[in-house]
Amino acid sequence: MSFDLPPQLRLAADRLMDGVSRKDMAQRAGAISARYRAGGGSAAVVASQADATAYVLTRLPATFAACGRVFEELSQRAPDFSPTSLLDAGAGPGGASWAALETWPQIASASLLDSNRAFLDIAATLAVDAPAPLQGAERIRADLTAPGDWPSADLVVASYALAEIPETKQAATIAALWASTLGALALVEPGTPAGYARILAARQALIEAGASILAPCPHQAPCPLAAPDWCHFSQRLARSRDHRLAKGAETPFEDEKFIYLLAARPGVAAEAPSARVLAPPRAGKPGIELKLCTPRGAAELAFAAKRDKAAYAVARRLDWGDALPEG
Repeated sequence: MSFDLPPQLRLAADRLMDGVSRKDMAQRAGAISARYRAGGGSAAVVASQADATAYVLTRLPATFAACGRVFEELSQRAPDFSPTSLLDAGAGPGGASWAALETWPQIASASLLDSNRAFLDIAATLAVDAPAPLQGAERIRADLTAPGDWPSADLVVASYALAEIPETKQAATIAALWASTLGALALVEPGTPAGYARILAARQALIEAGASILAPCPHQAPCPLAAPDWCHFSQRLARSRDHRLAKGAETPFEDEKFIYLLAARPGVAAEAPSARVLAPPRAGKPGIELKLCTPRGAAELAFAAKRDKAAYAVARRLDWGDALPEG
């Protein structure tokens, strides 16, 4: 499924580029990427409106797509969950909020929380023609490493935010995010071993706090994967011309690697869990091999032989990150 930017957001992002040097944007984007890879947080890499514009150009499409994929999973796991309020913590330019409104247009109020003024300002600029909840969103300048009196919301999301928090302070941030959660909490991180480790620590803390884990895990048991393996997924997205120029890329698409966690309060009704595909299916002449995480808490290999037409037909429709259909 495609998770391209909605038209209003794409047009707003395009307007940011009016009269702006593409070469300057490409240089800023390269510097931002280099500083992020070196471990710098957003305060170190996005210090001005021009920096924030470069971030929007190069990273917003990918973070929006990853969040869209995660929210689609939440809507499938908990089809009756119908949030009307949203807290986007570590919001950046607001991509997760836009993705949430695409999934649940009934959301009536939104709060965007970030410590970076440049991000909050550009989130407001992008929201000029957005749905009403984003136009009128409360934008709060606050530090995720110093939890305070944050708004409560049916849906709380922190996307690509834990990576910027020192490990010693992440537990307090997770506790504060959970305290603000009335219904479901979504965490999204880069699909790296370090991102996976942060999600694992958050998962354990949330289980101890009484949360139900909805996805990607189909169980509450310890993760069955062992190093050097790690759980992560991939979402393909189209690149615009400016996106390609900023990244110095030739291909018209990119694959965003991410890891996520969906946790819910006990009152959120969820479908029965089913096994999840943990890697790209491996197709060969005899059939298709699937690496699965199962509801009994195990990582297993399953094989759908071509001669088993029913099982093979199901396996052919599955992709990396999908949950197996019931039955």
